[in-house]
Amino acid sequence: MIEPNLRNAWIGTALIALSLMALPFVLTLAGTAWVRITNLAILFILLSLGLNIVVGHAGLLDLGYIAFYAVGAYVYALLASPHFNLHLPFWVILPLCAAVACGFGILLGAPTLKLRGDYLAIVTLGFGEIVRIVLNNLSEPINLTNGPKGIAAIDPIRMGDLDFSATTHLGGLTLSSPIKYYYVLLGLLILVIVINLRLQNSRIGRAWEAIREDELAARAMGINTPRIKLLAFAMGASFGGLAGGLFASMQGFISPESFVLTESVMVLAMVVLGGMGNIWGVILGALLLSLIPELLRYTVEPAQQALFGRMLIDPDVIRMVLFGLAMVVMMLVRPAGLLPSALRRRELETPED
Repeated sequence: MIEPNLRNAWIGTALIALSLMALPFVLTLAGTAWVRITNLAILFILLSLGLNIVVGHAGLLDLGYIAFYAVGAYVYALLASPHFNLHLPFWVILPLCAAVACGFGILLGAPTLKLRGDYLAIVTLGFGEIVRIVLNNLSEPINLTNGPKGIAAIDPIRMGDLDFSATTHLGGLTLSSPIKYYYVLLGLLILVIVINLRLQNSRIGRAWEAIREDELAARAMGINTPRIKLLAFAMGASFGGLAGGLFASMQGFISPESFVLTESVMVLAMVVLGGMGNIWGVILGALLLSLIPELLRYTVEPAQQALFGRMLIDPDVIRMVLFGLAMVVMMLVRPAGLLPSALRRRELETPED
């Protein structure tokens, strides 16, 4: 006989799986745009989970994380577009996106091993801006990135005769391009969550937490802190590169303007809002900060038109004001985030001597 708790767990898992499988068809009733928005939200979750390794687990403040996203996107674009006339299959390019971004993570981490706090934040911020500026100017003397014009006509994912840029009819179902990408992103997200859970509960995850709490004590306990910190940068960067490759494939066009500092700040805010160090909290924070602005975009303008007959305040302005207000309130009411890890909750709730 199966225990009741185990049976309930399996039933709950099955219901969640069925809901996630049916979600894109439900969203399509409100418009294909909401499936695209959901896909972008999943990309932000992937980015947040990668940054959570660096910031949440290892305690290394990284303000240039979007650079790894850019590296992954450009690797995919260069290897699957007419720019160099290379059209490699996606299953070859995506691991390369992760690997190259991982290399850039090590490149960033190696010189900054002795830096902490504000100094590390400044260096990583500069790294993110350097990558964007380099991508913006690598059109001469050799046209590597096509500069500010970006790279267009990027190949979508193809599996045999299945083209993810076209609509497919399967039985009575109509699978549009966003729906097909949704299932790819969902599968990849599940894989990344499993990897994160395994890392968190492993010896490496405990070493990251030890470094976050007290690097000197961790070194005294025999932890190879330089190697463990480099591993955090490398693992976090690889997830960012993977997300970047999928972003390039979905959009079909990328340019340096897609990888500005604001995006790094947004991803960091998702990690902080959800709860640093808690995988489920980070996922919640990413969902809230990626979906709520889109809800405002679709409601604020019609509301102003109905009330005043014209638009008085741009929806983006309202979005940023509410975003800033929400972060201030969160820091005052729940400084550890919506779903903080148990360790962080204890740290913030324990009064100082």
